[in-house]
Amino acid sequence: MVSEAVIWSIFLLPLGSFMFAALVVRPLFNRYSLISGLATIGALGTALGLSIWTLRSAILGHHLEFEPLKWLEVGDATIEIGLLVDPLTALMLVVVTGVSLLVQIYSLGYMKGDPSFSRYYAYMSLFTAAMLGLVMSSNIIQLYMFWELVGVSSYLLIGFWHERPSAAAAAKKAFIITRIGDVGFLIAILYLFTQAETFSAAGLNAFHIPDIWMAAQAEAAAGAIIGGTALTWLALGIFAGAAVNRVSFHSILGFLMLWKAQLRSVH
Repeated sequence: MVSEAVIWSIFLLPLGSFMFAALVVRPLFNRYSLISGLATIGALGTALGLSIWTLRSAILGHHLEFEPLKWLEVGDATIEIGLLVDPLTALMLVVVTGVSLLVQIYSLGYMKGDPSFSRYYAYMSLFTAAMLGLVMSSNIIQLYMFWELVGVSSYLLIGFWHERPSAAAAAKKAFIITRIGDVGFLIAILYLFTQAETFSAAGLNAFHIPDIWMAAQAEAAAGAIIGGTALTWLALGIFAGAAVNRVSFHSILGFLMLWKAQLRSVH
């Protein structure tokens, strides 16, 4: 059985390596120092091991939803901070930590000698922590916060060599496009505020992801908690955010190919 401390550690390890690289290594050591890279790789390797353990527990059917912490209340709406780890989430934890670990191991040699070596590892750690926080979120407000953090860290990574006009332009383009999509996501969340009383009357939390799913299932079974039209607009709002981010991903992919060619010419 995986404890709550283990799940939190998966998120806190890359967050800690971000703070270590940004606040300790970069200002106190040489910016070229390999310390930030080695520390980040160690943290991600540990997080990957814990993620594999979590996936094993989830597959075996162990209950991995933990008691959320109440953050604030606005009328009938209660906003909480919590963790929700089902088998799909556990699989995504392994994917995120595994891919991030491979990228950072490769980068140890590829980025060696770059004046912003420590800054790169700080940004990568922040991006990884944001992704992990997103996939483990138990409520939609928490998910939105990490969604935005993923966008910010993506902006920082795309514009890593901001002194190059192409990198700066691509970062701005990606940031603006993703913000357009986020409007749909935000509208969906604001709509949930208007439905908080209805959810509360049914003994549910309007922002708790399993409760939203339960409301959708009730509608499908003709035992509606909220109407089908409401669920449709809610789904469309969330879909808009995901769809626009996917368009942004394809536009960024072309830039990354150009970026790689430029890097080869530099090295």
